[in-house]
Amino acid sequence: MNVDDVVLNFAPGSMIALNVVLGLIMFGIALDTSVDDFKAVARAPRAMAIALVAQIVLLPAVTFGLTLLLQVQGSIALGMILVACCPPGNISQVLTYRARGNVALSVSMTAVANVIYIFVLPLSLAFWGGLHPTGREFLQEVSLNGWQMMAEILLIIGLPFAAGFLLRAKAPRLAARVQPYARWVSLIGLVGFIVAALVGNWAVFVAVLGIVLAVVFLHDAVALGLGYASALAGRLPSRDRKAVTFEVGIRNAGLGLGLVFTFFDGLGGMAVVAGWWGIWDIIAGLVVASLWAWRTRRREAAVSERAAHPEGVA
Repeated sequence: MNVDDVVLNFAPGSMIALNVVLGLIMFGIALDTSVDDFKAVARAPRAMAIALVAQIVLLPAVTFGLTLLLQVQGSIALGMILVACCPPGNISQVLTYRARGNVALSVSMTAVANVIYIFVLPLSLAFWGGLHPTGREFLQEVSLNGWQMMAEILLIIGLPFAAGFLLRAKAPRLAARVQPYARWVSLIGLVGFIVAALVGNWAVFVAVLGIVLAVVFLHDAVALGLGYASALAGRLPSRDRKAVTFEVGIRNAGLGLGLVFTFFDGLGGMAVVAGWWGIWDIIAGLVVASLWAWRTRRREAAVSERAAHPEGVA
């Protein structure tokens, strides 16, 4: 099967549901965001600068090189580039917490990055997609309008974020009660949507299963590794490295999937990559976070043991 010629089927009502879920995700992020989070960027700009450069510049560039190295079909390559150009996902904060990383930094980075990505995403996708030897033909076919995409992103993530941010500022107690429900309902809704998309187009997914599993596995590993390597090169402390790793490695593939159906008519390779990434990203992130937490607990236990029995230390 030539995945470049495949278009996935999706009911218009499902797209409305997806946009609602994506808006709820951004609303939940904003409910957990305050002016202090943005002020924290000014107090600790190095971590933020490292995370932004890694996400906005390095990840799309490395992804572009990976598509050429793997020699994937054009629609799959464009799907990988789209995911790399998407903003960070809010589950990065959950994973940072589980890994015992700097959650406050994670919240600040996600808040700032999502605002910046309203403008960066269309430009980045047009630039890197337009450079790709086989992916650019799909951009030309849809005549991608950066302003139209920016307006769509503003509606999906900008307005819900502004609404949640204002609610947090005006009614912090109400925001604190609503935030956990918004976070988990939106996450469950997004996973449910992606699963439904894959099940509803199962024949297409099975036909490209091998290449998509391998591509997404490698791409996700590269994204997480790039986040960690950037933080390590920037000489950030351990807790900050964890936050930056997940900030760069966890992408809002749900938004990418919505854009595939809005601007690319459900193009097979793009949709399958974005859909599977949304599931695998969570699985891989949980594994990394759990291993990180286990290693941290062991290190803390060893330190406590040495402190309790100093005579046993040579």
